[in-house]
Amino acid sequence: MPWQTIWRSLGTREGGTLNGLVSAIRETLGLGARQGVDRAAFTAAVVALSAKLSKADGVTLQIEEQTFERLFKFDETEKENIRWLFKLAAQDTAGFESYAREVASAIEDRPDLKHDVFDALMHIASADGILHPGEDRYLEAVSGIFGHAEGEYRAIRARYVRDATDPYEVLGLNRDLDNAILKSRYLDLVRRHHPDALAGKGLSKELQEVAQRKLAAINAAWDLIARERGI
Repeated sequence: MPWQTIWRSLGTREGGTLNGLVSAIRETLGLGARQGVDRAAFTAAVVALSAKLSKADGVTLQIEEQTFERLFKFDETEKENIRWLFKLAAQDTAGFESYAREVASAIEDRPDLKHDVFDALMHIASADGILHPGEDRYLEAVSGIFGHAEGEYRAIRARYVRDATDPYEVLGLNRDLDNAILKSRYLDLVRRHHPDALAGKGLSKELQEVAQRKLAAINAAWDLIARERGI
């Protein structure tokens, strides 16, 4: 189902009720007022992409919808509409690729923002403590559409899924790197994902909590490598 069908089924226009939903996502993700971005399409795509992910394991759990609401806060007056839209999109996973392309296209020049959206999806998928193979395939497909480099999905996944045993995979780094370069890359990851730095970008408290989770995984992986190498 194309995003327009979902949007129009609300019976609103961008200047009407949907405008509140658009503003909420724009403010949460830091989209801002930007030329060339169809904000209504972007809003519908983010909601649908999150909702369809919740169905990727065959059943939409309440904790996944609750996690979505915690990550993407909306005004009280808009919550019922957004919940209705979420439930509509969560009926199946059909067409999720088109929503992923819509989101990726809208923020093509903001790779940091694309990473934040993808991390939110990872957070939703892991809300029940299990990454189902269907969710894994869904996220890997979205990762490719978002333009992640080869192997980047495995590195991101490793920060959320406990089956990762290789600390180099968690950091997304080659074990052949020498100590100086390895430490430099690690410190760069810490700077990029530190909640204090992200707070300055205006991200929501919930997305900062996602960053804290990532940072803990990064630091734990580095501790293992440092002990192994005697750094």
